Amino acid sequence: MSTPKIIALSGKGGVGKTSLAAMTVKALTEKYPGKKILAIDADPAVGLATALGIEVKLTIDDIRRQVVASVEDGDTKSALELLGEAKYHIFDAITETDAFCFIAVGRPESAGCYCKINSYLKEVIALAADNFDYIVIDGEAGIEQINRRVMEKVTHLVLVTDASKKGTQVIQTIKSVADTLVMYEKLGVIVNRLPDESVKQYLELGDLPVLAYIGQDSDLSAFDITGQNVFYMRSDSVMMRGVYQALDNLEL
Repeated sequence: MSTPKIIALSGKGGVGKTSLAAMTVKALTEKYPGKKILAIDADPAVGLATALGIEVKLTIDDIRRQVVASVEDGDTKSALELLGEAKYHIFDAITETDAFCFIAVGRPESAGCYCKINSYLKEVIALAADNFDYIVIDGEAGIEQINRRVMEKVTHLVLVTDASKKGTQVIQTIKSVADTLVMYEKLGVIVNRLPDESVKQYLELGDLPVLAYIGQDSDLSAFDITGQNVFYMRSDSVMMRGVYQALDNLEL
């Protein structure tokens, strides 16, 4: 199998990143029906699962806590043995559908530091990714996952903003940090929920390449309210057309 294309979506909270991630999964399954696609929900809110119609029963964080609990309970197994077990449990957390697979990272780290275990689990995600052609990651809002190098092996970094100064500031910050910490091949911006064309001139994007401008999508609003799976959304909807344009501009 060739090297997987790992597409991560990042930006400030509330810009529609999760919906775009879900539609990216949908678009890839339509474009490449024979390919193996993995969706990773790296946002603690686990919104990607809802958008894709997945019921999450086990997360990577659940596995981490199970390993930590066994250590705290005086388990005599070595750390290496416990981490080996965690590796196999990761695959238990993957949900398979006819079109794609899904895994959720779960809640952020609680009190205490289990950095080595978390680092190992990130490597296990990378191992799982080697079994797929395309991986789509719905990143946590903000900069932290870039700072913690969770995204360091991403090949395509998609920065998502709305038509707000705060949104564009966040993606500029993410870009500057990613230039040092992420080994990306391609990077671009999706401007989501653009109220009208006249607003484009006020967006402070610097030299960031724009992959797509996407207007308000009434179809998506209805899906959000009812919590419907985006796979039932029309492929010619405003947002789906924008996602296809973005993928084309990323040469995916």
